[in-house]
Amino acid sequence: MEYVSPEGLRLDGRRPMEMRQLRAEIGAVAKADGSAVFEMGNTKVIAAVYGPREVQNRSQQMNDQALVRCEYSMANFSTGDRRRKPKGDRRSTEISLVIRQSMEACILTHLMPRSQIDIFVQVLQADGGTRSACINAATLALADAGIPMRDLVTSCSAGYLNTTPLLDLNYVEDSAGGPDVTVGILSKLDNVTLLQMDAKLPMDTFENVMQLAIEGCKAVANYIREVLQENTKQLEYRRGV
Repeated sequence: MEYVSPEGLRLDGRRPMEMRQLRAEIGAVAKADGSAVFEMGNTKVIAAVYGPREVQNRSQQMNDQALVRCEYSMANFSTGDRRRKPKGDRRSTEISLVIRQSMEACILTHLMPRSQIDIFVQVLQADGGTRSACINAATLALADAGIPMRDLVTSCSAGYLNTTPLLDLNYVEDSAGGPDVTVGILSKLDNVTLLQMDAKLPMDTFENVMQLAIEGCKAVANYIREVLQENTKQLEYRRGV
């Protein structure tokens, strides 16, 4: 199958270096301390943050930092498959761990000892790049909750199909079986917090694909900052500042 046409266009009409449209909304869950909906193309994710609050299980309490917990799930209607996915399957457990580790890299946990922060992420619509969208939604929800962070952690994927590096893969491209790299970074600090790859690539090709994913992460970070600034302006307007 040809994933890039002779004119240099992908199946959904994008250029190889072009991201899907980003959309975000803050405050989607009224009872949460912070929440956000984040969309990358047709992939749509909702995240809710509760905390910092008292640790429920005292045996997990840490005296020098906050306990970060994360739960990832996919809505049964998110993919169109009729099969029910068991809660707590291996993929969900792995993605929960990936999101938690990415968030721990950016949250200033030492400022909130003996407390816990719960992050819930659910995929409402899946069309490739779900773990990246989950990390971006969780970051926005943490910012909405006022959790102190070193930097915004953002994520994006890139792949290699038909000898062409492609940014921000959709489901059809992701399912093609080519190598794809998912990267998470702290954009201002230039630190990589996540790097996952599910196939082998020559070193020079890998560097090109990874650099493309990093550029995508930086674009997401700029967009999230714009969303937060716009939200701040709206809050100031409501308060009459």
